[in-house]
Amino acid sequence: MDFGIDQLLADPVRRRRLSGCRVALLAHPASVTKELTHAMDALALAADITLTAAFGPQHGLRGDKQDNMVESLDYLDPRLGIPVFSLYGDVRQPTDEMMDSFDVLLIDLQDLGCRIYTFLTTLRYLLEAAAKHGKTVWVLDRPNPAGRIVEGLALQAGYESFVGAGRFPMRHGLTLGEAGHWFIRELALQVDYDVVPLRGWLPDEGPGFGWPLGERAWVNPSPNAASLSMARAYSGTVLLEGTTLSEGRGTTRPLELFGAPDVDAHEWLEQMHRLAPEWLTGCRLRPCWFEPTVHKHVGQLCNGLQIHLDDGAYGHQTFKPWRLMAVAFKALRALRSDYPLWRDFPYEYVQGRLAIDVINGGPWLREWVDDSNATPRDLELMTSHDERAWREEWAGAWLY
Repeated sequence: MDFGIDQLLADPVRRRRLSGCRVALLAHPASVTKELTHAMDALALAADITLTAAFGPQHGLRGDKQDNMVESLDYLDPRLGIPVFSLYGDVRQPTDEMMDSFDVLLIDLQDLGCRIYTFLTTLRYLLEAAAKHGKTVWVLDRPNPAGRIVEGLALQAGYESFVGAGRFPMRHGLTLGEAGHWFIRELALQVDYDVVPLRGWLPDEGPGFGWPLGERAWVNPSPNAASLSMARAYSGTVLLEGTTLSEGRGTTRPLELFGAPDVDAHEWLEQMHRLAPEWLTGCRLRPCWFEPTVHKHVGQLCNGLQIHLDDGAYGHQTFKPWRLMAVAFKALRALRSDYPLWRDFPYEYVQGRLAIDVINGGPWLREWVDDSNATPRDLELMTSHDERAWREEWAGAWLY
């Protein structure tokens, strides 16, 4: 299986289109070739490509920023002597000066297939800027490691943010190159856009179901995206960032486990099974203990659950992480109606809204959790409607 960067480096005819152009690269630590050479180094060695600038998304080009809402600075690359502009620092959208530094922008980002993962929003902002400035954008495509499965409520109008770039469901099923086509169509952008495609992507075949297990190394696209299991679970476990529950930051399995010092994991899991056992399939849920070294509940012993997705129990079609976390919240509310579940802080700098509503793209999930009369069937009806509508629409953006 070849990723877009490999296809570009192996294709002199395609590279010839870059001859005489000033080329910029948007990348992060996972932007590597099959030999694990970083894309910036590999492109710099290509005699027919002239790199004049680079960009870093959230967590930085080098991936050095461990937590959310930690900004990166612009700097001069010490080896290549080109400016590296931060798109998660003083600005989120590129400035005119930044756009003046190149003719063609290559975007090589490993995404996780989740609406809230901010590389999707950065793609949108760059496409809008490219349309305004008459620039060319190529996405060097990479696989969606969560595959083609669609899950979750669509973003509600008026809830757009840096973690909500459009009316995607939480798990959208697109590659980044395909998402670019969707943005261009949705926003009616006039932009010179191309995708250097994947070769041999098999999102419906095991054991990888979108990720070439045994063929390509996993490199963290962001510091806490530490495994394929995390990528598969993230569209659900990211909801934990809007709660007082630990999502496992400060442990070796972030966003694969969750809990708190004041919960009983066995009781919690039993209640989840009573409410919606069909939402807990395709994985193993193991009661566990952990003590975060940073972030929520730091230094406190937490009881919780780990989601296991790396053995024979994993069911790609049946595992629904968004629903799993929804019923986890609902079960906790049923056990303890007064549990202080929702974390109130300006998530991604959004003021005046609870973090869970910003993350989920609307208040519906939170309202369902807090309504003692609302049932799993109620949420299923609402969610399946959005999922069907998205599947009908997104097929037009498919490249594979």
